[in-house]
Amino acid sequence: MTPADFSRAVLRAARGAVAAGELSVTVPERVVVRAPMPGEGGGGETDLACNIALKIAKDAGRPPREVAEVLRRRLVGVPGIAGVEIAGAGFLNVTLTGPARAALVWSVRERGEMGERGERGESPAPGAGGTAVALRAARGVRAAVVVEALGRILLAGGVEGRSGAEVGEPRVEVIRPRPVEVSFEGGSSYAGVVGTASEEDSSYAGAVSTASEGGFSYVGIVGTAEAAGVPEASAAADASTAAPREWRALTARLGPDEARWVLLRAAQHDVVRLPEKPVQRESNGRFRVQYAYARTCAMTRNARELGFAAEPGDVGGVAGGWGVREVREVWAALAEYPGVVEAAARHRAPDRVARHLEVTADAWLRCHDVCPPLPVGEEKPSAVHRARLALAEAVGTVLANGLHLLGISTPERL
Repeated sequence: MTPADFSRAVLRAARGAVAAGELSVTVPERVVVRAPMPGEGGGGETDLACNIALKIAKDAGRPPREVAEVLRRRLVGVPGIAGVEIAGAGFLNVTLTGPARAALVWSVRERGEMGERGERGESPAPGAGGTAVALRAARGVRAAVVVEALGRILLAGGVEGRSGAEVGEPRVEVIRPRPVEVSFEGGSSYAGVVGTASEEDSSYAGAVSTASEGGFSYVGIVGTAEAAGVPEASAAADASTAAPREWRALTARLGPDEARWVLLRAAQHDVVRLPEKPVQRESNGRFRVQYAYARTCAMTRNARELGFAAEPGDVGGVAGGWGVREVREVWAALAEYPGVVEAAARHRAPDRVARHLEVTADAWLRCHDVCPPLPVGEEKPSAVHRARLALAEAVGTVLANGLHLLGISTPERL
């Protein structure tokens, strides 16, 4: 069960309560489901949390905890749910069954496109509702890199793509991140300065266009955008051609992976401070993500040498209960990833993907330390090791997909 599955279960429970006269409210079209946060209860013992009771309590004219209790009774017994409790002011916290967690791990491993393309859940796709949207990059390397990443993120966020669509007159959104000063031979340039290009200027670097015709959504990535419409030819926006001097200077100094990470990791309204050189250590988020991915690849190689393969199941814990929280943190990161990509597409925020990759990598590295996927010493491979290896491979799938969305490489060895 993924957060999208639990979201649908919560909405079905709310609609059922309204139909039975237990609640008198307008059921929202979508609810947010995620891992429990501090202050929402659970203490690492629950898998997912939802605040729908707090959202509809005023409309229902009842305290949030009473509304939550109505929904809790309807959620108990739903396949994949082991238990539901009410925490804090009225949060619904759910504990999933072992098979439900294993099913997610299996899905991520065997269907990498879940990470690549995301899940639609309950939210509308960008550009839905009949409005054509063209995302256009202002001059400068940061804007070009952001638009380049958004082209992939919009597609992965649940919007179907097709080429050559006639979308009509688009609504233009110009991507203008905070400026980044890039020095190059012969001068310097501020990338993304507001006002460097006008709406009529057809030299904008790159565009992503979305539209909806009869309920079918379209996304196309084009090299340049024109105010009169979306060009028919599709080609990925490329910083090396959109801002060649700045891009050459950045990659000579940082390399393409670090350059993209630095420009995408910060929110567009935040200031970007360029490092003097790439740092291959734990303080560098990009390095931690790539290192975690390389470790998952090493786990698979080493397991193959030991003669066993991954199989989703009960990953077990260690003496004294250690490792339980770490495993749940990894599972929650995997479960939240599709929603993160969808939100990044909706808010035009590739930084959300970068930050979630850090969360996933850090959770995996902590889990790996206390629940190693490989047998130690004379220990023989067991079902627990196969399940932990499956969890590692699922983490690797998500990290690889996320890095791909940002345009960053996935080295199998570091």
